[in-house]
Amino acid sequence: MPTPVPDRKLFGELGLPQIAQIGFAVRDLDQSIAFYEPLFGPFKKAPPEFAVQQASYKGQPRSPYELAIAFGHSGDVEIELIQWVAGDTPHRDFLESGREGMHHVQFRVADCDEWVKKLNAAGYETVWYDRLRPDIAYAYMERPGDPLLVEFLEYPTSGDATEPLPD
Repeated sequence: MPTPVPDRKLFGELGLPQIAQIGFAVRDLDQSIAFYEPLFGPFKKAPPEFAVQQASYKGQPRSPYELAIAFGHSGDVEIELIQWVAGDTPHRDFLESGREGMHHVQFRVADCDEWVKKLNAAGYETVWYDRLRPDIAYAYMERPGDPLLVEFLEYPTSGDATEPLPD
C-alpha cells in the first residue's frame, strides 16, 4: 500500500506558496555539481559578484560573507548548491556542525518582511536577513528542533534571482 502524503497542516495554515527552491549546503561545490548533476543538472555557477554580499546574522549588524553557488532544476523547483567560503552565514554553522546536504526551502514572496512577522508569530526566529533594495530582500528562518531552514525571497517577478542585480 502506498505511503500517505504527509499532513502539511502548518504550512497550509500559514498559506505559504509553492516551494521555489531547495538549497543544499555543500563542502565542495565542484564535487557536489558532479554528484548531483545526474539528478538536477545541468548546473550553472553564479558569478563571484553574486555570491559576495552582506547580511545581518543572528541579530548582529550587517557583515560581509562569501559563498560559491550553483543552480540546477527539478521541474519548476530550483536546486541551489551552496559552498561556504567566508563570513557569518547559516551555511557555515550547518557545515561546522558536521552536516552536509539539504539545508533550506525557499518561498518567493511579494513581501519578505510580512512573511518574517508571520513566521515569527508561529515560533520561527529570523537568523539571516538582508534588504538589498526596496524590492529585493531575503530572510532565513529557523525553529527550535528543526534543522531545515525556511527562506523567503522577495524579488521582482520579472527578475531572475540567479543573475547579478541590475543597477
